[in-house]
Amino acid sequence: MFRPRTLQGRYARTAYLFLLPAILFFAAFFYLPIGNVVATGFRTGPMADQWAGLDNYGQALSDPAVRHSFLVTAGFAVMVVAGSIVIGLALAMAIDQPLRGRVLFRVLLVPYLTSVAIVGLLWRNILDPELGVLNRVLGAMGLPGQTWLNTAPLLTIAAVTLWQSVGYTMVLFLAGLQGIPETYHEAAKIDGADTWRRFWRITLPLLAPTTLFVSVMAVISGLQAFGQAYIITGGGPGDATDLSVFHIFNVAFRTRDFGYSSAQSVLLLIVIVAFTLVQLRAGRRGEVTY
Repeated sequence: MFRPRTLQGRYARTAYLFLLPAILFFAAFFYLPIGNVVATGFRTGPMADQWAGLDNYGQALSDPAVRHSFLVTAGFAVMVVAGSIVIGLALAMAIDQPLRGRVLFRVLLVPYLTSVAIVGLLWRNILDPELGVLNRVLGAMGLPGQTWLNTAPLLTIAAVTLWQSVGYTMVLFLAGLQGIPETYHEAAKIDGADTWRRFWRITLPLLAPTTLFVSVMAVISGLQAFGQAYIITGGGPGDATDLSVFHIFNVAFRTRDFGYSSAQSVLLLIVIVAFTLVQLRAGRRGEVTY
């Protein structure tokens, strides 16, 4: 009995030894900064050197600008989540079929590998009302040019975000589709189920874990979006694209109120964790019911 415990202890020590660099990395660049932000949220002053208690949190909860930025972010996240699921699943199902040229769909993964800064600069130039390629194409077709970032700015940056991320979503759904046993569809065909019924009764329920993962990741990334507003619209026109992280950035580095911005960051973190837990619990209940 003694020897197995000794070997198990050795295996555990070896495992922790290999994990030590990763643990130190996360402690230095993840957990300690979070702790510092939480501590700063209880302070005020130009250098966050004065104790403020819960004043920053109370101010953030009653600030109309904070509420507006969160509503804008929520609308942005809803569009990104819905688009990621619908478009990503549609593309995955198209690739999963024996169609000619389906290999070309794999090109959609390239934007996901590109940084948000490059994507933002690219689309800011494409959407430029005077020199943008998109308006030039419309002009060549005899159609009037559009001021894309003034007409529907939030929808525009949500579309850019989907353009960048939908390739990754497509790959996830494709993996889920290829994990469904073909025997289920064959049995349904024998019973007389058409394509639409097979999709609703077999494909969609069995893709529930993949859909849950995609929705959770889309909500997290949508609520944390920053580069799209910072690079493409600058939060405008007015405050139409004043996303929460962009608003926190402005409070921190333009008004130099680090305590107030830290409190807003903590509140946003709580919202993200709450949404994630609700989604995971709802997903688990759906799996149990199914």
